[in-house]
This record gives sequence, structure tokens and C-alpha cells, in this order.
Amino acid sequence: MSQPLTGQTLGFIGLGNMGRANARHLHAAGAHVIVWNRSPGPALAAVAAGMERAENLPQLAQRIGPGILCINLTTTEVVEHVVFGPGGLHQGLHPEALIIDLGTTNVAKTREFARRTAWVDAPVSGGQVGAEAGTLTIMAGGAPEHFQRALPVLQAIGKNITHMGPSGSGQVTKLANQLIVAQTIDAVAQALRLAELSGVDPALVRRALLGGFAESRILDLHGDRMARRDFAPGGRAELQLKDVRLMCQQAEAVGLDSPTLRNSLAQWERLVHEKGHGDLDHSGLYKLYE
Repeated sequence: MSQPLTGQTLGFIGLGNMGRANARHLHAAGAHVIVWNRSPGPALAAVAAGMERAENLPQLAQRIGPGILCINLTTTEVVEHVVFGPGGLHQGLHPEALIIDLGTTNVAKTREFARRTAWVDAPVSGGQVGAEAGTLTIMAGGAPEHFQRALPVLQAIGKNITHMGPSGSGQVTKLANQLIVAQTIDAVAQALRLAELSGVDPALVRRALLGGFAESRILDLHGDRMARRDFAPGGRAELQLKDVRLMCQQAEAVGLDSPTLRNSLAQWERLVHEKGHGDLDHSGLYKLYE
């Protein structure tokens, strides 16, 4: 049985916790993957796993030609710099190349990027666990023909893939996801701390609630981390704060007045900047209530 990406050469930029797993899945699906990463360590590890390393971004773009480049980066500013900044991809980008942005990026900027080059915004949900397993949920925005080109690549890293509509639609959907996630983490943290302060074992409370209406993946996974106070980073709190800021920008842009979203922003700002816990897992929001 042939591998689905055999014969394709793909570019991959950004080898953090999510990116390195995604690049590995593309390689396992048969693609020849050429990587670039700001720090050399992850790129060298990718080479050791059978991939190739580009020396710089224009070289990577030239090697890919009219093919597909995936970017898995942390912020809108980094995405813009890597693609369109000095020494960026645009200096070697083929007119028919397609860029797939797997990160969470500002909606207005995403639409601007899509006016400048072929672009699919394909943010993901599922965290590091989903990335490692290749079971990410992917919400994609872009022209139908661009989505169809991107689909075999997305199928190599995810299981639940939905084309949401034109450019920016994927990012809007991811922000809706993150609005639920950010506020549910806060609710779970408060609930388990309330139980603990009342003399009831939070681990038992979590177990009991998993059978009822409060059941969620956040109660299951993050509730377990809270009960064990294991806040080793998977999804870092500072990145959750970045996403909450993007939510607030989009809410303002469309005229949504949300007091709970403003409170959520204040809580994540407090955790990251006042308490200095940006490097903890986002389940570490629990520490605000200790």
C-alpha cells in the first residue's frame, strides 16, 4: 500500500512541541520534508529522523517551488516576519506555492496574507497529545481549490477536518474553540479548588463529575493535572493568553460585548505577568486560586 504523500516535497517551518510531531507525521506519510527552524537543535533532530534542513527561508521556498509549505508558529508577528519580512519566504516564493498556517493567527492579518499569496488558515485543536497521535481537529479557511490542495497534508496530521469557508474562517473557528477552552479551564480550576477548600478530595470530585453534564475533555485532562498539581507545559499559559488577546481583538472588531471574556483576559494576564507562570501548562491557572 503506497503512502499518501509519496513523491511530494513539503516545506515545514516551526518545530516546537506541535510542529515537530506534525512534521514527523508528514515524513511518515511518504513526503520528502524540508524543515527550517529558528534554533538549530530541532532542525538537526529532524535531519536525524530522515528529513532535510534548509539553511534559510528563501532557499526553502525555492526548493519547494510550486508546492506546499506548512508553518507552525506561535504569533501573528512571527508568521508575518517569516513569510513576508526581510530574509523571509517571499524572497524565493513561487507564484503557485501554497502556504498552510497551522497556528492561531489574527483574523484580519490572515485575510491580508491570503490576498498576497495562496493561503489556507488551518489552526488545530487537540494539543500536544493530539499532535503526537496524529488525531488533531483541524478547522480550515481558504478558497475551495486551495483547501483541496491542502487536504492530503491535513489528513496526515489530523482526523476531524472541516473546511469552514473563505480565508480567516478557520481562525475564527479556532478563536471560538479557545474562548470555550480558556473559560472552561477557569471554571474547572474554581470548582476543584472550591471542593478542596471545603474538605472534599478534588480528584474524587473530578471523577464523580465526569459522568454528568459537567463532563468535558478539560475536566478530564486538565482537571487531572490540577488535582495532581502537575503543570509541566503541554499548551503553555503564555500561548493561551495570546489566544485570549486575539479573541478580544476579534470580539471588538465584530461588536461582541462579553464581560466574561474580559474577565478571562484579566485572569490569564494575571497568571502570566503578575504571577510569572507563563511557562506552565495552561491548567496551571489553578494556581491563581491557591
